[in-house]
Amino acid sequence: MLSAFANCFKIPELRQRILFTLALVVIIRIGAAIPCPGIDTNVLAQYFHYVVERDPNNTVIGMFNLFSGGALENCAVFTLGIIPYISASIMLQLMTAVVPSLGKLAREEGGRQKITQYTRYATIVICVVQGFFYARQFENPEHSQLLSGISAVTSRYGPLVPNPGAMFEFTTVISLLTGTLLLMWLGEQITDKGIGNGISMVITVNIVSRLPAALLQGWQMLTGTGGGKESASPILVVPLLLFLFGVIAGTIAITQAMRKVTIQYAKQVRGNKVYGGQSSFLPLKVNYSGVMPIIFAQSILIVPAFMIQILPPSVSGAVWARDLVSSLTAGGTLYYLFYVSMIFFFSYFWVSFMFNPIQIAEDVKRNGGFIPGVRPGAPTADFLEYTMTRLTLAGAIFLAVLAILPQLAQHWLGVPVLTSQFFGGTSLLIMIGVMLDTMRQMETYLLQRHYDGFLKKGRIRGRSAGAPPVLGQGHAISPTNYVWLYAVVAALLVIGSVLSLTSSSTTTAWIYLLIVAVIAVAGVLVARRK
Repeated sequence: MLSAFANCFKIPELRQRILFTLALVVIIRIGAAIPCPGIDTNVLAQYFHYVVERDPNNTVIGMFNLFSGGALENCAVFTLGIIPYISASIMLQLMTAVVPSLGKLAREEGGRQKITQYTRYATIVICVVQGFFYARQFENPEHSQLLSGISAVTSRYGPLVPNPGAMFEFTTVISLLTGTLLLMWLGEQITDKGIGNGISMVITVNIVSRLPAALLQGWQMLTGTGGGKESASPILVVPLLLFLFGVIAGTIAITQAMRKVTIQYAKQVRGNKVYGGQSSFLPLKVNYSGVMPIIFAQSILIVPAFMIQILPPSVSGAVWARDLVSSLTAGGTLYYLFYVSMIFFFSYFWVSFMFNPIQIAEDVKRNGGFIPGVRPGAPTADFLEYTMTRLTLAGAIFLAVLAILPQLAQHWLGVPVLTSQFFGGTSLLIMIGVMLDTMRQMETYLLQRHYDGFLKKGRIRGRSAGAPPVLGQGHAISPTNYVWLYAVVAALLVIGSVLSLTSSSTTTAWIYLLIVAVIAVAGVLVARRK
């Protein structure tokens, strides 16, 4: 495998794509460290260090901070991350399956481009709404359910927003909107000129960036440093490592697991030539819905406890209300019951919307194919639906187990909150899926140039196994443009380092943001002119 990674840099086009992707990753991480104007980042950093990272019940804001790569901890311009674009994509994808006009548009020539345009418009709307919500939460953190427990920090270090008002709200919304749109554009550039899926790569980079902090917390748990707690037993290290490797191996196996349905094509004689007569297979994935059921379940579980807490004190302070809120938080009995139930529900919900056995059966019949032992047409559709139902059950069980592993690691093994996120859940599933897809594309380049792949036997299968690999629709950029790109990245790193050493004020960071924006706009204009 190490020789395969070394061979990746022997292929000029693949080497350029990898270096281009790494350069954009640097820009993504720089944006996660540039704070929005008007925020006292010291107060927010102290809140995350002393409250969020030590309270297992603060899973919501911890998950947001994980997906943003620590940008929320800095209230950076990339705080919203790429999540608004993904939310808009999911919304349009579901509407395409429900609304007939959108479904018809998706099947027309150029329809996908129109839907992508609608997705971008929806992203802007979502960013404005979420940006305004964050601005209001930052202005009144003591009354915020998102920043619960920050009162102890603000009473010691001062207010989170020294000068609240309409100007702060406007600049915050504009900063967060601009950051998300820039991330969306960078993701598209990675897909076009880099390696891997750009949008998924942005999320993976943000999650992996929290891995050093997670390892540090795990080390502090084992040694008893940093939190004033007693050190854990050294015997616990071996079970934790075995548990982690077992979870990763199981996740890889289920991510790649599929049922291959054999498709036999009849022979067709046209003149002196014989067509068809070959067999293929239809891949039906065990985990067809991916990470979506976990995300939907987590989003809905937040609502009941949040609604109870914003009710008047006479209601929210009642004994039954407090018991219900504690039961619906991580570790409660009702929490696990509803969590698992909703994962099962959304697994079947997603498959029912995205998997169309009738359309697949018609396509197979139109191309002269059939499943051995099953008649074409309606019987084929029934067979596919029955098979997919059984596969979805296995996938839902796997997702339910994977989703509750972080909470079990927190409450039973005493693993810190951030460290436990890498023992399962959405973060591990996203990382493994994206890495498999990226390695699959790199392996395709290697095999085309007659190099060995990453495995001695067989090939790596990504989340879209069975489909032809996407090698990037754009051309690799020229070496001259690479020189300019690396020069810009180096300049950004030098400027950021100098400013961080000379001053830590928000005004200086805002000036740095303007410099970055000017350089980015100038680069885009020059590229378009060429």
